[in-house]
Amino acid sequence: MFTVEVRDHIMIAHSFRGAVFGPAQALHGATFVVDAAFIAESLDDNGIVIDIGRAHEALKAVLSPLNYRNLDELPDFKGVNTTTEVLTKYIFDGLAKPARAGELGRDGRQLKAIRVTISESHVARAQYEAPLW
Repeated sequence: MFTVEVRDHIMIAHSFRGAVFGPAQALHGATFVVDAAFIAESLDDNGIVIDIGRAHEALKAVLSPLNYRNLDELPDFKGVNTTTEVLTKYIFDGLAKPARAGELGRDGRQLKAIRVTISESHVARAQYEAPLW
Protein backbone atom coordinates (compact mmCIF):
# COMPACT_ATOMS: atom_id res chain seq x y z
CA MET A 1 0.00 0.00 0.00
CA PHE A 2 1.09 3.54 -0.73
CA THR A 3 0.21 6.37 1.62
CA VAL A 4 0.41 10.14 1.35
CA GLU A 5 -0.15 12.04 4.58
CA VAL A 6 -0.81 15.73 5.15
CA ARG A 7 -0.92 17.59 8.45
CA ASP A 8 -2.58 20.65 9.93
CA HIS A 9 -3.81 21.73 13.34
CA ILE A 10 -6.83 23.28 15.01
CA MET A 11 -7.38 25.16 18.23
CA ILE A 12 -10.81 24.53 19.75
CA ALA A 13 -12.81 24.80 22.95
CA HIS A 14 -15.34 22.23 24.16
CA SER A 15 -16.73 20.47 27.19
CA PHE A 16 -17.94 16.94 27.86
CA ARG A 17 -20.96 15.43 29.56
CA GLY A 18 -20.40 12.43 31.81
CA ALA A 19 -18.58 11.71 35.03
CA VAL A 20 -15.97 9.65 33.17
CA PHE A 21 -14.53 12.93 31.86
CA GLY A 22 -13.77 14.38 35.31
CA PRO A 23 -12.50 17.96 35.05
CA ALA A 24 -12.91 17.92 31.24
CA GLN A 25 -16.64 18.34 31.85
CA ALA A 26 -15.87 22.05 32.22
CA LEU A 27 -15.22 24.19 29.16
CA HIS A 28 -11.56 23.83 28.17
CA GLY A 29 -9.33 24.44 25.20
CA ALA A 30 -7.27 22.08 23.11
CA THR A 31 -4.82 22.25 20.24
CA PHE A 32 -5.01 19.19 18.02
CA VAL A 33 -2.51 18.11 15.39
CA VAL A 34 -4.47 16.44 12.58
CA ASP A 35 -2.90 13.99 10.12
CA ALA A 36 -4.84 12.71 7.12
CA ALA A 37 -3.43 9.70 5.27
CA PHE A 38 -4.71 8.78 1.83
CA ILE A 39 -4.11 5.15 0.92
CA ALA A 40 -3.94 3.44 -2.49
CA GLU A 41 -2.80 0.03 -3.66
CA SER A 42 -0.84 1.53 -6.54
CA LEU A 43 0.48 4.81 -7.87
CA ASP A 44 -1.28 6.50 -10.75
CA ASP A 45 0.29 7.26 -14.15
CA ASN A 46 1.92 10.35 -12.62
CA GLY A 47 3.57 8.28 -9.89
CA ILE A 48 1.42 9.67 -7.07
CA VAL A 49 -1.24 8.52 -4.60
CA ILE A 50 -2.94 11.93 -4.72
CA ASP A 51 -1.84 15.52 -5.21
CA ILE A 52 -0.38 16.64 -1.88
CA GLY A 53 -1.37 20.28 -2.42
CA ARG A 54 -4.99 19.38 -3.10
CA ALA A 55 -5.06 17.03 -0.10
CA HIS A 56 -3.73 19.76 2.15
CA GLU A 57 -6.35 22.21 0.87
CA ALA A 58 -9.10 19.62 1.44
CA LEU A 59 -7.91 19.10 5.01
CA LYS A 60 -7.81 22.86 5.62
CA ALA A 61 -11.36 23.17 4.27
CA VAL A 62 -12.67 20.50 6.65
CA LEU A 63 -10.85 21.98 9.66
CA SER A 64 -11.57 25.65 8.98
CA PRO A 65 -15.12 25.70 10.45
CA LEU A 66 -13.76 24.13 13.67
CA ASN A 67 -10.69 26.27 14.19
CA TYR A 68 -10.90 28.82 17.03
CA ARG A 69 -14.47 27.73 17.74
CA ASN A 70 -16.31 26.36 20.74
CA LEU A 71 -17.48 23.01 19.38
CA ASP A 72 -20.32 22.95 21.92
CA GLU A 73 -21.93 25.78 19.93
CA LEU A 74 -21.75 24.20 16.46
CA PRO A 75 -24.93 22.62 15.06
CA ASP A 76 -23.02 19.56 13.75
CA PHE A 77 -22.13 18.64 17.33
CA LYS A 78 -25.36 19.46 19.14
CA GLY A 79 -25.76 16.94 21.96
CA VAL A 80 -22.51 15.15 21.03
CA ASN A 81 -19.40 14.75 23.16
CA THR A 82 -16.72 16.01 20.79
CA THR A 83 -14.14 13.47 21.88
CA THR A 84 -11.03 13.03 19.83
CA GLU A 85 -12.52 9.81 18.47
CA VAL A 86 -15.69 11.58 17.33
CA LEU A 87 -13.65 14.29 15.64
CA THR A 88 -11.56 11.74 13.70
CA LYS A 89 -14.73 10.33 12.12
CA TYR A 90 -16.09 13.82 11.42
CA ILE A 91 -12.88 14.77 9.61
CA PHE A 92 -12.81 11.45 7.73
CA ASP A 93 -16.35 12.10 6.45
CA GLY A 94 -15.36 15.58 5.31
CA LEU A 95 -12.30 14.28 3.45
CA ALA A 96 -14.08 11.29 1.92
CA LYS A 97 -16.35 13.56 -0.16
CA PRO A 98 -13.61 15.22 -2.25
CA ALA A 99 -11.60 11.98 -2.36
CA ARG A 100 -14.52 9.98 -3.77
CA ALA A 101 -15.34 12.80 -6.20
CA GLY A 102 -11.84 12.70 -7.69
CA GLU A 103 -11.01 16.21 -6.49
CA LEU A 104 -7.58 15.26 -5.13
CA GLY A 105 -5.88 14.80 -8.48
CA ARG A 106 -6.83 11.16 -9.01
CA ASP A 107 -9.90 9.10 -9.84
CA GLY A 108 -11.50 8.52 -6.45
CA ARG A 109 -12.22 4.88 -7.26
CA GLN A 110 -8.46 4.27 -7.24
CA LEU A 111 -8.17 5.29 -3.58
CA LYS A 112 -8.62 2.53 -1.05
CA ALA A 113 -8.96 4.26 2.34
CA ILE A 114 -8.35 7.32 4.46
CA ARG A 115 -6.89 7.33 7.96
CA VAL A 116 -7.32 10.37 10.21
CA THR A 117 -5.13 10.74 13.29
CA ILE A 118 -5.63 13.45 15.88
CA SER A 119 -2.86 13.98 18.40
CA GLU A 120 -4.05 15.55 21.63
CA SER A 121 -0.51 15.79 22.95
CA HIS A 122 2.86 14.14 22.45
CA VAL A 123 1.60 11.10 24.41
CA ALA A 124 -2.01 10.60 23.25
CA ARG A 125 -3.79 10.29 19.91
CA ALA A 126 -6.85 8.72 18.31
CA GLN A 127 -7.38 7.37 14.79
CA TYR A 128 -10.21 6.52 12.45
CA GLU A 129 -9.54 4.55 9.29
CA ALA A 130 -12.07 3.19 6.83
CA PRO A 131 -12.30 2.14 3.20
CA LEU A 132 -13.70 4.69 0.78
CA TRP A 133 -15.76 2.12 -1.11
